[in-house]
Amino acid sequence: MSTTSKEQVQQRRIEEQQQAINKALDETRNNIRRATDESRKDIPHYTQVVNDYQGQTIKAGREIVDNYVESQRQIINSVQSAWVPLVENAYGVFWNYWTSPRSITELYARAVSSFADNTIAATRLANNTLFVGMDAFKTSIQTARDNSREISRIGVNSSKTFEQVSRETAPTTITTITTTSFP
Repeated sequence: MSTTSKEQVQQRRIEEQQQAINKALDETRNNIRRATDESRKDIPHYTQVVNDYQGQTIKAGREIVDNYVESQRQIINSVQSAWVPLVENAYGVFWNYWTSPRSITELYARAVSSFADNTIAATRLANNTLFVGMDAFKTSIQTARDNSREISRIGVNSSKTFEQVSRETAPTTITTITTTSFP
């Protein structure tokens, strides 16, 4: 077989190997794209889960406040009789033992309002913490993507350097081997 035909056979083998590698890599890429497309379809579901979580948290906060307000109403109504007995002071003005029921009710109302505000603020903090975690995860994914691109670039550059060095040193190595006499 002539040197030219050997080189052609060798070149054909290299091309076949490259085609097989490219086909395998294309199949891998297509499989990954298919998997990511399927994952993307789940985004509305995940969004709905987060929305449901927020809605449930807000609803629970509202129910807690409503229950608290109602319990305070019942407590005030049941102990109001303790506030009603009046005493006449030296000036002929009637006062109750503690203070007026209205001022106690206003104090309770302020406490309940403060409790409601704190519950809503705590819910907001929990949601903000959830979103910060999600943002941090998003940032880490973007960083991983950027780093993988850089690692890929480094690998490609290294293989190109290896290829170039191999091509440059191969002719001198072959020439040295063929000119050396063997016993």
